[in-house]
Amino acid sequence: MSRVAFVTPWFGELIPGGSETQARTTAYHLHKAGMDVEILTTCIRDLYDDWGRNHHAPGTECYRGIPVRRFPVKRRRAKAFDRLNRRLARGERITHREERTFIRQMFVAPSLYRYIKRHQRDYLFIFIPFVFASTYHGVLMAPDRALVIPCLHDDGVYARLSIYHAMLRAARGLLFNTAAEARLGDSLIGPVDGQIRRVIGVGIDTDVVGDVARFRTKYRIQGPILLYAGRADEGKNVPLLIEYWNRYVDESSRQATLVFIGSVSPQPPGTDRASIRDLGFLSAEDKIDAFAAADLLCQPSLNESFSLVIMESWVQGTPVLVHGDCAVTSEHCATSGGGLRFTTYDEFARSVDGVLDDPRAAKAMGRLGRKYVLDHYRWPNIVARYQEVITEACSVF
Repeated sequence: MSRVAFVTPWFGELIPGGSETQARTTAYHLHKAGMDVEILTTCIRDLYDDWGRNHHAPGTECYRGIPVRRFPVKRRRAKAFDRLNRRLARGERITHREERTFIRQMFVAPSLYRYIKRHQRDYLFIFIPFVFASTYHGVLMAPDRALVIPCLHDDGVYARLSIYHAMLRAARGLLFNTAAEARLGDSLIGPVDGQIRRVIGVGIDTDVVGDVARFRTKYRIQGPILLYAGRADEGKNVPLLIEYWNRYVDESSRQATLVFIGSVSPQPPGTDRASIRDLGFLSAEDKIDAFAAADLLCQPSLNESFSLVIMESWVQGTPVLVHGDCAVTSEHCATSGGGLRFTTYDEFARSVDGVLDDPRAAKAMGRLGRKYVLDHYRWPNIVARYQEVITEACSVF
C-alpha cells in the first residue's frame, strides 16, 4: 500500500474550520492505526491570512508523529482574484476564462504541485476540500492517485463552476461525508465510469465529557443558553440567527443568552446586546464544556457537508436546531431524532420555547443525537472505512 498524503491548503493544531479539523484528525487516526501518513500543505497560516504571504517556513516538521511538508506560496494577482470572488459571492456568473483566472490567482504554490507530480508513484493523495487551489491543481497533477473529500454543499455558486466539475470527474475517487452530500455530488457531476464513490463520514471523539458548572462559573453565564459554534459570518447564515434571536428576546422577555464560540472573525452587526456573548476561540476543554452547558445548539447554516459542531453537541447530549433548507443537517436531525428544524421566525421561536419549556423532552432528543453519533461516527468505524477505500484505490497501482 502506498503512503497516504493528505493535501490541504493550510495546516495547524489551532486552525478552526470543519475541513481543517477533519484533515488533521483523520490523518492522525489513520497514523495511529499504523498507516504511513503525511501532510502536504502550504506556508499560509490559515483561511483568514494573506494568501500571498508565507507565515510558516518551507520545509518538513512533525505533528504527532506525522511528517508535515510545507511549500511556499508566491506573489499572486490578488485584485483579479478578489474581483471575481466578489462577483461569485453576489451570485453572478463568470466565464470559463474567468474561472481559470480565479483558480490560478487564489494562491500560487507551484512547488507543491511539482512535488505531487514528481512523487505521484510514492503516494495516494487525499485532497480536502474541493474549493481550494491546492485540490484543483493537485488533483490534475496526479488524477489516478487522487481521492477527494469534497466537503461539497450547494451554495449555488462555487459548487457549480465548470473547473471544479472537470477536476472532480478526473479524480480516482470521491469520499463524501454524508449521503445527502453524495446525492448532490451525483447530481452536479454525473456518473464517471470506474470512479470510486463512497460515503465515509467523519470521525468524532465520543469519550469526552463536559463540565457544565465549570463553564458557567468561568464565563459567569446564568439561565438558558443557545449556543452557536464556528465561523460567525454571512456564509454560515449567522446574521439571520442574530436577527431571529434579538426578536425572540424582545418578544418573549426570556432571560436567556446566545453564546458564540469558535470564531476568529469579527462579529456581524446586532451582537452588541446583553443577551449575546461572544467568547471567541476556546480551548478544547472549554469548548466541550460549552456544548455540555448549552440547552440548545443552533446551526443555521445552509451550506454544510457534515457539521462537526452538531456531532460534538450530541456527544454531550445537547439537542440541536438547524435550518430546514440545509439538506445535510436536516437529514441528520430527521434520521437521529436529535434535533429540530426551522425555516421561519415562528418555527425558530417555537423550537426554542419547546426546548426551554420542556427540559425532559430536550434531554431525550439529546440522547437520541448521542446514540446517532455512537452508531455512525466512532473513530474505529471511520478508520475501517478509510482503510477499505484506500486498499481499493491502491489495488490498480
